[in-house]
Amino acid sequence: MNKTPTSVSIATIQNGVARSDGKLSATKDVLIFEPLNKKFGLGPYYIERSAISKIEMYYGKGAGVLPVTTEAIRVTLINGHSYEFIIANAKEWQAHLNP
Repeated sequence: MNKTPTSVSIATIQNGVARSDGKLSATKDVLIFEPLNKKFGLGPYYIERSAISKIEMYYGKGAGVLPVTTEAIRVTLINGHSYEFIIANAKEWQAHLNP
């Protein structure tokens, strides 16, 4: 497994109304989200890139309902589970991560 990050950025993971700030990084094999507050329960996440079915642009939401930013991506896995990240340069991340 290649552990050298190819991309790194500050990001916010969003799960409904729950949000956690942290660091999103990608290696050749894994997408990693490491929360700044490890006690909160949203992460760390290690997502095998081979398990990703698609990356799409997404609206980051305030209170889990109201769209507040277009700088977000949704990472959908082959098993149907998804992760939503609010991140600067979302289009670049989308292009970089698409399988």
